[in-house]
Amino acid sequence: MGEKDLIRLCATLNPYMAEAVYVYCFFPDFLVPAGLRTLCTMREREGLTAVVERSDAEGRNLSFTFDARLITLTVHSSLEAIGLVAVISRKLAEAEIPCNVIAGYCHDHLLVPVQRAGEAMALLHEIAASATEL
Repeated sequence: MGEKDLIRLCATLNPYMAEAVYVYCFFPDFLVPAGLRTLCTMREREGLTAVVERSDAEGRNLSFTFDARLITLTVHSSLEAIGLVAVISRKLAEAEIPCNVIAGYCHDHLLVPVQRAGEAMALLHEIAASATEL
């Protein structure tokens, strides 16, 4: 089912940062190259966005943008949880760290600039440590 309580969610964020660098690719024709391993895709009116490992994009000579590290909040959050993304967004915004959020069925995932990823992780740990003060 997933956790809904904001204090428990924040206290047990348990962020994990993947080793790979991820990038955004855009396909205005809605066609993802066969065999391209995507982290996720989003269909928009203008075309299809795919988040992929940078090495895969480079290996296929694809154009891409936004070198990012993927941080997974390993707490099992409910899709109906209220406020978690707001708390995280506010904390990262105060530090002027861009963040793109992807909600999976079990976890929320953050894509943050490579050069700010360590700082983002530290801020997420701060949120967890001070969760009872929310």
